[in-house]
Amino acid sequence: MKKTILILVSFCFLIVGFTDNATEKKQPNVLFIPIDDLRPDFEAYGNEAIKTPNIRRIANNGVTFTRAYCQQAVCNPSRASLLTGLRPDDLQVWDLQTPFRKNMPNVITIPQYFKQNGYTTIGLGKAFHNIFPDSLSWTKDVYIKNYPFDPDAMYFSEENLKIIATKKQNFIAENNQTRIDKYGIWYIKANATENATVSDDAYYDGVQTTEAIQQLHQLKAKGKPFFLSVGYYKPHLPFNAPKKYWDLYDRNKIQLSDNQYLPKGSPVFAVHGDQELRSYDDFKDLPKPTDATLSETRQRELLHGYYACVSYIDAQIGRLVDALEALGLAENTVIVLWGDHGWKLGEHNSWAKQSNYEIDTRVPLIVSGKGIKAKGQKSASLVEFVDVFPSLCELSVLPIPKNLAGKSFFPILQNSKNRTKDAAFSQFLLGRFPKKQISVDEKMGYAIRTDKYRYVEWYNWENDKRGKYLTNELFDHTKDPKENLNIAQNTNNQLIIKDLKTQLLGNFNNSR
Repeated sequence: MKKTILILVSFCFLIVGFTDNATEKKQPNVLFIPIDDLRPDFEAYGNEAIKTPNIRRIANNGVTFTRAYCQQAVCNPSRASLLTGLRPDDLQVWDLQTPFRKNMPNVITIPQYFKQNGYTTIGLGKAFHNIFPDSLSWTKDVYIKNYPFDPDAMYFSEENLKIIATKKQNFIAENNQTRIDKYGIWYIKANATENATVSDDAYYDGVQTTEAIQQLHQLKAKGKPFFLSVGYYKPHLPFNAPKKYWDLYDRNKIQLSDNQYLPKGSPVFAVHGDQELRSYDDFKDLPKPTDATLSETRQRELLHGYYACVSYIDAQIGRLVDALEALGLAENTVIVLWGDHGWKLGEHNSWAKQSNYEIDTRVPLIVSGKGIKAKGQKSASLVEFVDVFPSLCELSVLPIPKNLAGKSFFPILQNSKNRTKDAAFSQFLLGRFPKKQISVDEKMGYAIRTDKYRYVEWYNWENDKRGKYLTNELFDHTKDPKENLNIAQNTNNQLIIKDLKTQLLGNFNNSR
């Protein structure tokens, strides 16, 4: 009898052991949350003034990377780089007009790789650059009817609707019906901000969140591991959000940037000229960064709009996380939240992305949920967007493809004090926005960010190749974290520059 009981007890322990191992090895789901133009400037990054309680929930269950960097501070190259694990020079994607498959048609993206490994992959909203949807990546690419690929410019206020109606009639009068047919009325831009008394689902990001929750219910029923990407358009221009999110902030108490001037000693071309904001009706007279500073009243309007949009997106993310928890999916899901680049809100007298400076290349990156031991912690280790692909593979117990440019930061997710690399690299191509212009002299800036320094070298760019060296920039982050003073011409810094130059060119020469 005792022997029988002993056998039964041993058998039970074996069953429990097998169950635990199976649970431990079960591949996690991935909730992928790209956010357009979100800079690392909200509660999880120390700015309590911008209300983002739901992103903070995600951060409390994972690791917040305080020094993560994109590979190029503009949408298409940044997203293509992260989603393929390759640098812009590898892909030869430096602008908004080049599909990442043009030069590398067989490149494998993150969701495509997960699909090849048994995952159901679903894409909503903006993951890749919106005008280049990638059918190879998704089991199902979800499009919401009656919306274009670029539904960020949606308006509801009477003033903005009047502007749109007039522009639509002008397009028709100019025989430009093709534009209306292709993009729809929502694509026509009016003013740069809107404070409208509407529901969350009036704007696209609310509608797609409702759809994403429905997709979660369907994925739960299927029981297979999934990779669900919900890409948010806000806080991209125009800064349009429901009134209740504007009401969270007192415009007169919003803090203005304290470095509204070009970096001293830097070339004037290195700060981008705000072309995007200038395309909106109420900011056509926006002064260039080299000419004048925007009035305080207009600065506060833009800051208020940006803050409102960030809180609006935070609320949508809260709905997603609530649904994940209610469906019992949260415990076996990795959440990756990221913004594709930074954004200048008056810093360096500018209102845009698109530079090689810290304010544009430093990005929000939070990895949360299943498999992370360093929960609620921050990491100051340097990481790059090209590191996301191998890190997600390791988290999901998938082999890491050998062609990737990045390095897994999985060790940091286990212990936030770990470090995985000593430098991050970025670049930016000037003179090609929004598309290549034959008459414009193009310049490529290559940047390296180490613990202490940011170093940038500028070159002529001809026929998509690096040409003549032009000039350089060096910033000491121990003394100048906002990069206000270029010290590259200081003779005492030449040995530092020599070392940084070797690392910089070694990285970019190896990438092509």
